[in-house]
Amino acid sequence: MSESTAGAPAITRRARPGALVATDADWAPLGLPALVRATAPGLDLAQWIAGNRASLDALARKAGAVLLRDFAVTGPDDFRSVMSALSDRVLDYGERSSPRSEVVEGVYTSTDHPADQPIVLHNEQSYTLNWPLRIVFFCETAPEEGGRTPLADSRRVLARLRPGTVARFESLGVRYVRNYLPGLSLPWQEVFGTESRADVEEYCRSRRIGFEWIGADGLRTSQVRPAVHTHPVTGERTWFNHALFFHVTSLPAEVGAGLREALAREELPYNTYYGDGAEIEDDVLAELRAAYEAETTGFDWRRGDVLVVENMLAAHGRDPFRGARRILAAMADPFGPGGSE
Repeated sequence: MSESTAGAPAITRRARPGALVATDADWAPLGLPALVRATAPGLDLAQWIAGNRASLDALARKAGAVLLRDFAVTGPDDFRSVMSALSDRVLDYGERSSPRSEVVEGVYTSTDHPADQPIVLHNEQSYTLNWPLRIVFFCETAPEEGGRTPLADSRRVLARLRPGTVARFESLGVRYVRNYLPGLSLPWQEVFGTESRADVEEYCRSRRIGFEWIGADGLRTSQVRPAVHTHPVTGERTWFNHALFFHVTSLPAEVGAGLREALAREELPYNTYYGDGAEIEDDVLAELRAAYEAETTGFDWRRGDVLVVENMLAAHGRDPFRGARRILAAMADPFGPGGSE
């Protein structure tokens, strides 16, 4: 619900001197994100986090995400200081699935994607063996129109799925097939951060990724990952995967139809299957979309906003927009079989 129609959120409790927590249902009808607002002009967010880290962590894990508003965060350097206060393990963007540009160390532009197209809800890097527990966004330039970052509680998405659907995905996992072909997707050199085929092969072997070199400069990879995970702190089960995001039917209709007409199934830039290679049925894809849609909520960005998202507990996306919009992103706290917390 837009703040312009919801009215001012009610303040229900004090977080610590200098900030207040707003939990009015009009602010976030689904409880996502929680809102913390500074009460003093010029309040340094990194300093405030240093004195409130445990409370902020608890609030983020309960709600799935926290919006920090009206603090003095004016640019990338301030945002990097905020990340240092949140974690001593701010991550580089590896095994990339979308183009981003690094602004300062560990801080990137949000996905460079056409403004008129939405980005489907997803959990960051859930297709890897080593994902960030937290992804954080900073609004340097608020969108002129549209451009929200929609959120959905991944625990509640899971609860909306039929038991049979969940059981099949839990049994088989999700197979991700990617083709790194010039002109169709990110080049493998950018995704893996190297010009060396040998380095790519070693990376894939160490992370249980099947690979096949195609033609002069193409690469196809395939990996099977779980669809459901348990959060390491809360112990909650969560729908944590890219099954819908990477499926060819999640592309804009004209783009997806064009690719399927021009390419064989195994040549598509991205696609997902059950772990045994079977196609995910249309009714199951519709079920996943309905579950995300029912749990999706959003807010209007303001300059200086910082959004802390618990990556395993909340999915995020992006609405289309017009005009200027600059949202920066950073990731922290690696977790998973490839590098646990």
